[in-house]
Amino acid sequence: ALVSTCPECLSRGPACAWCYQEVARCDSAANLLRKGCSENMMANPQVRVEVNATLSSSQVAPRDVSLHLRPGAESSFVVEVQQLERYPVDLYYLVDVSASMQDNLDRLKSVGVALSHSMREYSSDFRVGFGSFVDKPVSPYINVHPSKIQNPCSDYEVQCRPAHGFIHVLRVTENVTELTRVIDQQRISGNMDTPEGTFDAMLQAVVCQKDIGWRPEAKHLLLVMTDQPSHLALDSKLAGIVVPHDGKCHLEGNTYVQTANMEHPTIGQLAEKLLENNIYSIFAVDQVKKKSESAPQDLVDLLPGTYLGRLLPKASNLKDLVVEAYKVGELYSIRALLVYSEPPVLLVFFNVTVGMTSCPADDVDEDVLLTVQPVGFNESVAVRVKQTCGCDCGLAGRCHDNGESGSCGAADEEARLAGHRQCQAEGSGTVCSGRGSCVCGMCVCHHGNLGAVYGKFCELDDFSCPYQDGLLCGGRGQCVLGECRCQTGWTGESCGCPISAETCRSNDGILCSGHGRCVCGSCVCDEPQRSGRLCDKCPTCYSSCQTHWMCVNCHLSYGLGQGSSKCNRTCSPLVDYVDDITGRPPDQSYIQDENRHLFLFFLNFLLWLCVCVCVCVCSMLLVQVGGADEPCLYPSTHRCHYRFQMGRSQGKGVPQLLISRHPGDSCRTGSSHPLCGRGLLFNLQRG
Repeated sequence: ALVSTCPECLSRGPACAWCYQEVARCDSAANLLRKGCSENMMANPQVRVEVNATLSSSQVAPRDVSLHLRPGAESSFVVEVQQLERYPVDLYYLVDVSASMQDNLDRLKSVGVALSHSMREYSSDFRVGFGSFVDKPVSPYINVHPSKIQNPCSDYEVQCRPAHGFIHVLRVTENVTELTRVIDQQRISGNMDTPEGTFDAMLQAVVCQKDIGWRPEAKHLLLVMTDQPSHLALDSKLAGIVVPHDGKCHLEGNTYVQTANMEHPTIGQLAEKLLENNIYSIFAVDQVKKKSESAPQDLVDLLPGTYLGRLLPKASNLKDLVVEAYKVGELYSIRALLVYSEPPVLLVFFNVTVGMTSCPADDVDEDVLLTVQPVGFNESVAVRVKQTCGCDCGLAGRCHDNGESGSCGAADEEARLAGHRQCQAEGSGTVCSGRGSCVCGMCVCHHGNLGAVYGKFCELDDFSCPYQDGLLCGGRGQCVLGECRCQTGWTGESCGCPISAETCRSNDGILCSGHGRCVCGSCVCDEPQRSGRLCDKCPTCYSSCQTHWMCVNCHLSYGLGQGSSKCNRTCSPLVDYVDDITGRPPDQSYIQDENRHLFLFFLNFLLWLCVCVCVCVCSMLLVQVGGADEPCLYPSTHRCHYRFQMGRSQGKGVPQLLISRHPGDSCRTGSSHPLCGRGLLFNLQRG
């Protein structure tokens, strides 16, 4: 597919570069140079590693690393981890005091002091603490008979202590004599099933930082002594406990008070808390039993920074076991990566590789923070990954078009603003019409579900304008910001109206036959009775004289003076009375017309007695007298004819009917002319 934007080009891989010049776009840097693209107009971010050497470190170095990566690229750096010879160490004994651990508990009273002295060879600041555990004090893990609760060993005539989930006995201290005293006070306990509540007690020893006394600056060692495997999370359901462990400290009076209410923690919970609190755990298990029985190897492998050692009878090798665990390379593990070394070394190097597969979904160049921390160490490496997903602007490469210019100088900021102005249409203050992003002085239009947005300023689209005949803007224009910009010769909302009026002209060049106006290439007739493409059809325009007879008759019936207000329904035009309407002289042809009108009048009078509809039908047979501007005659019932004329009033331009006040001369003189008699002349005038 064609690559149209710089970010899309860079996302194709570390070998791709983008050219801001139009000579080429997306290709390898070598090919772009060969095609004529200037190097300073090329976007080709390089992978870089920056190490901050100013931060001091005693165990882990470097402390701060910055990586500049682009999609598909990776980079490596070296982490140096060293064990200080006299580094502070906190060791906490977590001992299973069930009856089967009696011999180991007795041996611990003497070995504990020797271990403290041995560890002083490796640390000048060595402290110890002590806690004990058995199992959850509920059925079916223990015998809940009242006598068995207080003394689980009553059947053997031995005084035992009650079973407990975890009891914190001695806070971490440098007083080894105090450790000997509390160990000497320990008594065994008892339970009914084989597994113990090891993980339950471990979690409390890990998260109860203040109660245990873990020092932030010291290395933390948790020594777990047991001869049986641990219960897992779902085992609690046998006792009806269904509340998941919340991973928090629940010590009250140095006793774990929620042991009978919460499930055993999961392996994942315990592993997370060990990492979070920088604690290195050492399992000292009974050699008589198989390792898989007391501490399954596959479970221990899931706990980061964990050492598994075999405990000889009566814990005779406890001192050597702990010293070995401290010395070997297990202490130099990073997360789940374990390093073994024999003989032990004090310095280890790790090669860490970080890769970037793709850009974030929102295309934001946000930094990603990573932490590399050896298990059991309180120092770590902060890795800041700077994702290069956007593009700079050639010479103004330090300023980006997204408006974030905090690190830009004045010249770069001015260049960025100039690029924004290039993305604004003339007279507009909106960048890319509000429908795109300004990238290096060019608009990159947003993609939408409705259709395409395009144009130099993203001002064009193919979806927001009206359609005609199934085509946007009728196929005769472009859609610009929701309005059709029509091609030359066209106008209208959807470019459907031709500007030329040629389609409204007849063959003789008259516009709409003289009876209308041209609107959007079509004739709109002035009179409703006219029709046709050129207003050239009028079926009801047979005789304009007869159409006004009823109006003239109404005015005659009121004596030509009182009917102005009473004949409004009959007369559509304005009516006025005049003294004289000039007509044609009464030559022979005129007399013949008068005879014909008189005959038709008597015929019309007879038919008038029938229905009005018949009168109208019959009147259609009458012949109009004269031309369009000649007077019309109305035959009254007194055998006189009145002239009237249809015109338009001066100034207002509205239709006006003119009726003569006086009848014809023959009517006034008593002439025996058969057509006049007492008739008055009238005329229909068109002005």
